[in-house]
Amino acid sequence: MSIQISVVMLAVRDVDRAKRFYVEGLGCEVRQDYPGFVRCRTSEGSSDLALYEWGASAVDAGVDPEGTGYRGVSLHFTADSRGVVNETMKRAVNAGGTVVKQPTTLEWGGYEGYFADPDGHLWKVATAG
Repeated sequence: MSIQISVVMLAVRDVDRAKRFYVEGLGCEVRQDYPGFVRCRTSEGSSDLALYEWGASAVDAGVDPEGTGYRGVSLHFTADSRGVVNETMKRAVNAGGTVVKQPTTLEWGGYEGYFADPDGHLWKVATAG
């Protein structure tokens, strides 16, 4: 048996703000909406995205909610083109995200950039050409 990622959960400081960012800003579709928790469909064939209030998610996991800094995790979106990379970055910023690394051409010909959502979760948006 191998594992399958069915949901990626992000701990967020403000569930309503995160919901606006991902639903209105990046086009996710709400599947479940409860106080302190929202589950979204991202796209066909992709894992769902859950947004869970920061403190409650720490309690759920049994960890200290005061963890800060780089989390060692980034979410990746492989786009079909450089135009889609640029458009995704623009949508993220317009929705309240922050550019961490401007899209740039890589030495091997790929193209990528990074943005952070309002809670600092990193997203890499890239294309092979």
